[in-house]
Amino acid sequence: MTGWLRIAMITGSTRAGRFGPLVADWFGGRIGRRRDLELDRIDLATAGLPDQLTEPGEEVPAPVRELGARLAAADAFVVVTPEYNQSFPAAVKNAIDWFDAEWAAKPVSIVAYCRDAEGGQAAAQLRQVFGELNAVPIRRTMTIRNAWQRFGADGSWPRRDPELEESVNAVLDQLTWWANALRVARTASPFVQ
Repeated sequence: MTGWLRIAMITGSTRAGRFGPLVADWFGGRIGRRRDLELDRIDLATAGLPDQLTEPGEEVPAPVRELGARLAAADAFVVVTPEYNQSFPAAVKNAIDWFDAEWAAKPVSIVAYCRDAEGGQAAAQLRQVFGELNAVPIRRTMTIRNAWQRFGADGSWPRRDPELEESVNAVLDQLTWWANALRVARTASPFVQ
């Protein structure tokens, strides 16, 4: 398929002094280098999603409707998340749970970062959650260990990291392939509304 794909990149950290925007700036910059991708940056710290879900049939709050429209327009998702206590933050789960059809039959990749830990637990758990919502968690994810030591204060890498650059390209190649394939499948299938 030709044309651009819209990637919704969700920054999952909402705590004070958070590191997530630096990682998101870096990864978003890599998306911006590709002519086939358009980036929609979503920061959960400013999204205004309520913590309590509504009952079925109850009116959905405006921030949920606004974010829902952006997610529905996306062809693929990247979740940039810290790993807290061997999992992902509550704000990410809250954002996922507000929506259903918006995730369906669309690929998701995870960019997890951590201070000391392995970092793979957040990604592994998110893959399970997104699978339950009929999203397609792709195999390629990124785990940035010791992230605080890798980034400069301005969000740039303090040193060249060919392994990480190669990993970004592999993630985006696989995400793009799945996004194109699933876009075609969504238009041809009554399974996804």
